[in-house]
Amino acid sequence: MLLAVDTSTAQVGLALYDGERVLAETTWTSRAHHTEQVPPALAELLARAEVKMTEVQALGVALGPGSFTSLRVGLSLVKGIALARHIPLIGIPTLDIVAAAQPLTDLPLAAVLQAGRGRLAVGWYTASEAGWQAEGPATLSTVEQLSRKIKSPTIVCGELTGDERQRLARKRINVQLASPAQSVRRPALLAELAWKRWQSGASDDPAALAPIYLHLANPIPNA
Repeated sequence: MLLAVDTSTAQVGLALYDGERVLAETTWTSRAHHTEQVPPALAELLARAEVKMTEVQALGVALGPGSFTSLRVGLSLVKGIALARHIPLIGIPTLDIVAAAQPLTDLPLAAVLQAGRGRLAVGWYTASEAGWQAEGPATLSTVEQLSRKIKSPTIVCGELTGDERQRLARKRINVQLASPAQSVRRPALLAELAWKRWQSGASDDPAALAPIYLHLANPIPNA
């Protein structure tokens, strides 16, 4: 059993996954109340699935990019569980989760998240037999900069405001916008990505695992 936790942005998600089924999944929008809302939501998720925390054998967590405060809430929670129970912890870049929701095509994909102050975190992906593969690290961009950069048909998915969607839709020849439903960051997809890494024998050191912050040259250690 793997528990997935994503607190990267205002969109929060939790999921339980056993390799064959998504046993429970919940997402909601939190207005800067991650610390107060996540623990009771986790307790409710476990109770609804009739799963005890002692049955959880591994943890998956979204690493960002995202909000400084919200990312630390999720990282602190899973690190505490991993260290207390001595179970594997697997970190997954948040934009990989966004990309994973999209069907594979020959078109390039731009996965985006809100980064505050009118900026977007953008990751570029291409399809492979193993799924969407990131083409370099994520970067910061405005919606205008992103629009100008897209010069050939490209899928764009992820967190976008209504205004940002309208601006990108003006380039309807080259921008193929994923629907709002396809752009929801599902914790079940985080769970699947983390499960694959875990089953391959990979995991992360809880003490060293750090969130991804784009406004810094390097991740902050020991978050």
